[in-house]
Amino acid sequence: MKLYDYTGVIHFHSSYSFDGRVSIEEIIKAAGENGIDFLMLTDHSTLGARKDGLEGWNGGILLVVGQEISPRFNHYLAFGIDEELIVDENDIEYKPQDFIDRVNVLGGVGFIAHPDHAGTEKFHVKHFPWRDWSASGYTGMGIWDFMTDWQSALKTLPGALVAYLFPAYVLKGPRDITLERWDHLNKEGRVVGIGELDNHDTPRKILGMTVGIFPFKKALRFIRTHLLLDAPLKGEAEEDMNTLLKTLKNGRAYIAMEYFHDAKGFSVSLSDLNREVTMGDEFSLKGEASLGVKIPERGKIRIIQDGGVFAETIDKDITCKISRKGVYRAEVYLKVRGQYRPWIFSNPVYVR
Repeated sequence: MKLYDYTGVIHFHSSYSFDGRVSIEEIIKAAGENGIDFLMLTDHSTLGARKDGLEGWNGGILLVVGQEISPRFNHYLAFGIDEELIVDENDIEYKPQDFIDRVNVLGGVGFIAHPDHAGTEKFHVKHFPWRDWSASGYTGMGIWDFMTDWQSALKTLPGALVAYLFPAYVLKGPRDITLERWDHLNKEGRVVGIGELDNHDTPRKILGMTVGIFPFKKALRFIRTHLLLDAPLKGEAEEDMNTLLKTLKNGRAYIAMEYFHDAKGFSVSLSDLNREVTMGDEFSLKGEASLGVKIPERGKIRIIQDGGVFAETIDKDITCKISRKGVYRAEVYLKVRGQYRPWIFSNPVYVR
């Protein structure tokens, strides 16, 4: 099954956000230095970068301009719409179903942002979780958010300094509560999982010095979302952006933390004698099928079925037989300095 793997970063903020400070040009330059193929910008309640003509191809980087709808709780990432959806950031009563429905009416796609964001009391970082799980109609949700994960390590001053200097080493991966909820939702329907960066390059004082947390050149090495396309992008901005959004909506995606090792070469396939599918696809099971996972470097591979571990190995690939329906996805952990660290999380294959 020939697919084309494009590396992207979803959810970050530029100088168009009230809490951002870095220009689009600087972010695109950093993306080029990090081997990024596409960027999905989510400034707060604004499409200013699009209005200023920055959306589309910028050299070899495709910039898609979306927005983060940001009431006090229930933040939502919206793409593929031309209308700015502005809410009061202090509004705790705003119903997310209203903006989910509006994004859908406008033909866009939307994702629940950092659903289990807890903030950090020690450093006075507010919590921004998703609270209204009665809402419906969203395309997907963030399952691994860099800032949520990183901030969970900020419990003491010495620990915060270590976390600032060596952020990749304190990341624990998606929260258990997030994965459990995602697996449950996928048993009942289809919820696409994405990775989020949520970087602002926020200035903070550390030991009397003002530093950025984190410069984009460094931050873009962390949580990425890969999209698997049937054909290469064509260099036509509007068509290519539509292709990316369609692929994302269909769930042909996986999330990777690529500070230690590139994830390209990762694949999930499910096949029988007549058909082969991959992440995001549905498969009608007739008898028995073969599920295979391949990774570019030896690691711990887990196949998860309906939220439980179905198979596990330490190798560069795994193949197992599937004889019953379920929602199957893969997790991969990479051994770094004697410890297995979270690396890759796939979207599911739906065996019906």
